[in-house]
Amino acid sequence: KGIKMSKSLGNVVDPRLVINGGKNQKQEPPYGADVLRLWVASVDYSTDVLIGKGILAQVADVYRKLRGTMRFMLGTLHDYDPAKHAVPHAELPTLDRYMLAKLATLVEEVDAAFEAFQFFRAYQALNQFAVVELSNFYFDIGKDRLYISAEDDFRRRSCQTVLAATVRAYVRMLAPLAPHMAEDAFGAIPWNEGASSVFEAGFPEAEAEWAEGAGVEGDALWRSVALLRDEVNKLLEAARNDKLVGASLGARVCVHATDEAGAARLAGAAATEGGNGVDELLYALLV
Repeated sequence: KGIKMSKSLGNVVDPRLVINGGKNQKQEPPYGADVLRLWVASVDYSTDVLIGKGILAQVADVYRKLRGTMRFMLGTLHDYDPAKHAVPHAELPTLDRYMLAKLATLVEEVDAAFEAFQFFRAYQALNQFAVVELSNFYFDIGKDRLYISAEDDFRRRSCQTVLAATVRAYVRMLAPLAPHMAEDAFGAIPWNEGASSVFEAGFPEAEAEWAEGAGVEGDALWRSVALLRDEVNKLLEAARNDKLVGASLGARVCVHATDEAGAARLAGAAATEGGNGVDELLYALLV
């Protein structure tokens, strides 16, 4: 049950306690200023604003996920220089162009949220993009490209091109909400961004070509693949629990599509000959 914060009741939450922690830091951990700011951004101030140990712990978990997302991107870009290694948009695989279209949409959504002073919308959009679009989808698919491909392999450089564009935009959008984390991440970008601080870099603008995505058919394919991956992963998890398979690479997936257009798209993606090593279905499903 929520109780109104009141001095007389002695239930006021001291911001300094949230930032620095209490005497017993197991019960009252030091969350830091960024977590407090993220909590402020997460609430809809047009309704009752809730705060408590459980809520702060949830926001701290979001903070760690956002930090982990940026660490992954920066870690995979250690040998990347946009001036030398960027793959032109027209040459990118359809998966990569699809992700850049998603990034363009995110930039628009976050910009609109800030303009309307609806910070909770910006917080939700940034969190969802990091968890759903990046960690659960693009990172999971892209790890093989990044880890086992040769240094200058097209598959690797095309993925790095997307990650570079993403980290440059994402860190700027995150800066008003979590300035310390954003400043740390901005300083870790391995190429010169032309600014000494993320706050001098300005708000990102999506490249016009990003909105093109992978075309109507390509975007439709990857929307279908994203949904298909969710279902396949559930079945793989059940099969692992039943000890029918070990790693997912030991499984074989048979897909039946009742929609003719969808079936044709998936059939095209299922072909393995003459592909680019990225857009084939087996790389997306990791089987």
